[in-house]
This record gives sequence, structure tokens and C-alpha cells, in this order.
Amino acid sequence: MAERNPTIVFPEPKRAVVEDRPMPAPGPGEVLVKTRRSLISTGTELTIFSGEFPPNSFWSGYGKFPFVAGYSNAGLVTAVGAGVDPGLQGKRVASFRAHAAYVTVNAADAYVIPDGLPDEQAAFFSLSLIVMNGVRLAELQWGEAVVVFGTGLIGQFCARFCALSGARPVIGVDVAPARLALLPEGPAFARVNGKREDAGARVSALTRGRMAEVVFECTGNHLLIPGQFALLKRPRGRFIVLSSPRGPSTFDFHDLVNAPSHVIIGAHQMSTPEHETPDNPWTKRRNTEVFFGLLARKELDVAGLISHRLPAAQAPDAYRMLLAARSGAMGVVLDWGRCANSSRAP
Repeated sequence: MAERNPTIVFPEPKRAVVEDRPMPAPGPGEVLVKTRRSLISTGTELTIFSGEFPPNSFWSGYGKFPFVAGYSNAGLVTAVGAGVDPGLQGKRVASFRAHAAYVTVNAADAYVIPDGLPDEQAAFFSLSLIVMNGVRLAELQWGEAVVVFGTGLIGQFCARFCALSGARPVIGVDVAPARLALLPEGPAFARVNGKREDAGARVSALTRGRMAEVVFECTGNHLLIPGQFALLKRPRGRFIVLSSPRGPSTFDFHDLVNAPSHVIIGAHQMSTPEHETPDNPWTKRRNTEVFFGLLARKELDVAGLISHRLPAAQAPDAYRMLLAARSGAMGVVLDWGRCANSSRAP
């Protein structure tokens, strides 16, 4: 067994390193996982990596340096702690754990990956859970028109889950043509380039003048939020903050919220229930089962969302690349079994 544990750390803003850390051991109720693939979050992780967030905000408390990065891990259980079902050993599991060669996970938070599902696809589970929670909180009705601002990974999942929930049409708005092109083909989806088109006019045309019943904010750009309200249907449109905005937004609550009786819903993944109840059974485990099932049945494709496959040793280069040109990347998967040169997905 390895004596050291390579781990991706941000020692300070705009710098990432692969740091040798002590080898972890599973405690009671835990499993030891040998990481096979992990997915970089181009939203949360990059915000912390950049260091560009307001002082005294959530980010300043959460993103303290040195920061151990990562929360989308897929790997193999190599040891189990006391009180854990020994049958878990040798199973592949997904978990909200860091970019590291080895991680320990509470057995209750290790989600078994079905046979036949590639590790790199299973690693997307964490982002899927963030979006599933937001879509459920939106309480979509069959046939409602939805606008998704931002078609990065969160926006891509959002558009797909809204369509699976019966929304029609699902309209993606972005300024990056390459990202818009990744939205699924078919009559359920429409693409609007916010730089080249009048988004309001286009949404009006697509909805017969009714505009959207639901708008999802997936850009993370707090300055865009006031303008996004213009695409909501009046009255009682729902505005879902699915991204993690990086600063304050200033707008007229009377004209944008009170007068049209709009509803603003925050949808951080921490609002996912810890335990199933008759009123809300959609825990992280239940949503993970749904996600893996969608992949297994080919109802959802994430392979096409992978833009980069990189050896884990090249993670520092990946973060610098993302900071310089994030719009040119989608899913950036780190391979913990490879040390060769980087490769881009075809």
C-alpha cells in the first residue's frame, strides 16, 4: 500500500499543487477508497482557486487557504473500518471526497457504482445531485417553459433534467456557441446566443408571448441576475438560484419581485434532506440511484460533456487553464491511474 497520499491543494489563490499527505486509514463506520477518477468543479472549485470573492462572504469562510480541492470522487474500496459490511470491499463507489489518491468515506455516504458504468461518468454524480435538488425545488409542471441561463456543466444538467421532468420548451441562454451546441438535439430544446440575439424577443417567440414560468440562474455571475427576471412569466414566475453567485446583486425588489409576485428559490445542495420522509424522500442516495439509473438506461449522456481527460499529476495545469479560458472546457476528469501526457476528449 502506498505510504504517501498525493492530494490536490490550493496553498494560496491562483496556485494549485499536488502535495504528498499522510496515508489515511478508515475509522469505525468508514471505508478507504483508492481513487480512480475525480471531476473538477469548474464553478465552486474555480471560484475558490481564483480567490476572487467578496470578503466576509460565504466564500471567504468556506474557501480558506490552504484548501483541499474536490468533491466528485469515484474509486475502489480497498479496506473497511470496524462495523462496516465487509461486502463493500472491492466495490466501486462514488463520494463527495477530495482530489486525492486515497480518501476515507463514511460508509453511509459511499454510493455503489453499478457494474458497467465507467468511473469517469460516475464521477459526475455530485453535480447531478446539485441540479436534481434545484429542479425538484422548482416544482416543475408538465409543459412549463423554462429558461436556463448558463450552459456550463450545471446548466447542461439542468436543461436535461427539466426536459426529463416534462418542461417544454427548455431554452438555454449563453454567449459561448460551443457550450450551446452541447445541448441535446430535439424539439424539447432551444438555444439562444445572448451576445448575438435579443434573448427576450427569442423567448417570447418560442413561448407564444407567454415568456418563461421558470428561470434557472446557472452562470454564477451576480451582475446578470437582475436582467434575467425579464424573461419570467407574470405573475408568480419562479427564479431558481442554482449557481453560486460570487457577489451581491442590486435590483428593485418591488418591480422585479413584489409587483409580479415572483418567487426566488435558493437551491444549494446542502438543502437536500438527510433522511427520507413521506413528504420528501429525495436524499442524496435516492438521487444518486436515479442518476445512475438514467445513465445505465441511456436516458442521459454525460460522456459527451467530457472535454478533458488528464492525469491527476497535471491538475495544477488544468486549474490554470480553466482560470484563463473556462468557457473552452466542460467536464475535466482527472485520471489517478495515469501519469502520461494530457489528452483531450475527441
